[in-house]
Amino acid sequence: MADALADRSMVELARVAAERYGDAEAARFLRAGEWTSLTYAELWARVADVARGLLGLGVEPGDRVAILSGTRVEFTIADLAVCSLGAVVVPVYPTSSPDECRWVISDSGATVLVCETPEHLAKVEQVRADLPALRHVVLIDGTAEGATTLAELEAAGAGGDDAELLRRAAAAEPDDACLIIYTSGTTGRPKGVVLTNRGFAAARRAVTTAGLFGPGDVTYLYLPLAHAFAQLVQAECIEVGAAIAYFGGDTGQIVGELGAVRPTVLPSVPRIFEKVHAVAMSMWPGGEAAAAEAVELGLRVREARDRGEEVDPEDAARFEQLDNETFALVRSIFGGRVRFAVSGAAPIAPDILRFFFAAGVPVYEGWGMTETTSIGTLNLPDAYKIGTIGRPVPGVDIRIAEDGEIEIAGEILMREYWNNPAATAEVMTPDGYLRTGDLGSIDEDGFVTITGRKKDIIITAGGKNLTPANIEGDLRRSRWISQAVLFGDRKPYPVALITLDAEQIIPWAQANGLPTDLAELARRPEVRELIQREVDAVNANYAQVEQIKRFAILPRDFTLEAGELTPSLKLKRNVVYETYADEFEQLYR
Repeated sequence: MADALADRSMVELARVAAERYGDAEAARFLRAGEWTSLTYAELWARVADVARGLLGLGVEPGDRVAILSGTRVEFTIADLAVCSLGAVVVPVYPTSSPDECRWVISDSGATVLVCETPEHLAKVEQVRADLPALRHVVLIDGTAEGATTLAELEAAGAGGDDAELLRRAAAAEPDDACLIIYTSGTTGRPKGVVLTNRGFAAARRAVTTAGLFGPGDVTYLYLPLAHAFAQLVQAECIEVGAAIAYFGGDTGQIVGELGAVRPTVLPSVPRIFEKVHAVAMSMWPGGEAAAAEAVELGLRVREARDRGEEVDPEDAARFEQLDNETFALVRSIFGGRVRFAVSGAAPIAPDILRFFFAAGVPVYEGWGMTETTSIGTLNLPDAYKIGTIGRPVPGVDIRIAEDGEIEIAGEILMREYWNNPAATAEVMTPDGYLRTGDLGSIDEDGFVTITGRKKDIIITAGGKNLTPANIEGDLRRSRWISQAVLFGDRKPYPVALITLDAEQIIPWAQANGLPTDLAELARRPEVRELIQREVDAVNANYAQVEQIKRFAILPRDFTLEAGELTPSLKLKRNVVYETYADEFEQLYR
């Protein structure tokens, strides 16, 4: 795109987007139960006011400003304001414990904290004595002693001169840090990933080149803005002049909000698609066999039409009825206008991808890491293979090391791990490739497939290498199962811990005259029999040595709050293994 903003630094991106897109809708969000909007010009006006307010607090280029908040428009405003000063955004997950807040804020040396509510601030106050660099606190909602409100900060900067903002934009360098994201990780203490103007420019350029969406598109954003994936989505929407519709904060209202917003683009994580698929399968007229036949027909017709081929009249007639009566219901869950979805963070079962393609909601699977500015590979409408993570995006080179590890190079790579040169050196090869920790392969057409995670490989007592993610993913496709964790390293056979999907199992329990307490249901023989059938069905697809021999049903689901899941809903395997060590061992007695 000749008019792309892709070479702009994050310091000037919002200002130049306002000049270019002006009265176009930039943000849509709920206020007092009503949807309201900001244009690009209005968004920049608020960003500039907050930036000038931060100038009054003494924020200098390179200073770190922490943002502890859920996904909302004020996060974006504060984020862009910090960037426009040449300072560095340090997101903090709102689910973080006091100790996690202490680590991120202290390790980064943040001097200012923008905090969503007094309740979030209370966690920081518990560890405030350990944060000597923190000078100022800004509250988005509510008030607290010693804190400035965001409204006050914005008012302090209102109507000021843009000269300093323009000076800082001109002084920005490509390798300047704009973001330090602490990896939620699945092991160890989070590391601060330093992302740069150059990296974000390269990532945005790659997405823009793909031409997936542009002005007039609406993206529904409920992913945490403390995550690199959501940060890239935010930056790309600004890049192309699309609108962001912000999640209202209540996960129970997502479907209703999707219906109101009617997005055209939906970035998400696999667990959402897994849950929608499980519900659709449970309600499909004629059961799973009929659903499988419908998916086959839907794929056959849509792919033929994509290729410009004639469709058998009988197939066309059956498809039109199916599309209008059943697939339309699937599309309506997402608001009825979604042209495509993008999924990352973890693999999705090919059967689920085929289902959504057939339903007219293509889900383009991609892959990236915080360390790669959240992008690396991507499936595209004119270049996709279900079951792969796509081809490398422009400007990225991927190779497979001798041990099968995926290594990646390009401008998208992080600058370093903050204050951790040893960890930085450990993940970088001498010739500048990042060791990703993922195992994979590249086919003859350049499509990349992930086969496992180096640290997650289970080696049984018999020497068999198992990739737990495959079996776990198959189990999660069950409408009754929320999470499954495989265990078996140096053991004679694999076992699993399984959690129940409350949204599905409780209505089933009610219909069958059973108690509705999740912990009680986990102990019921009727539930165990139900889960056993699901385990047996999954086992049938694997060799004897890979099959789950025994399992236990836990009395509760894994949660972010307990530290068992990352914010992108990936399993923290080491935490689960440590927390439930006794339960795993019991399965071998």
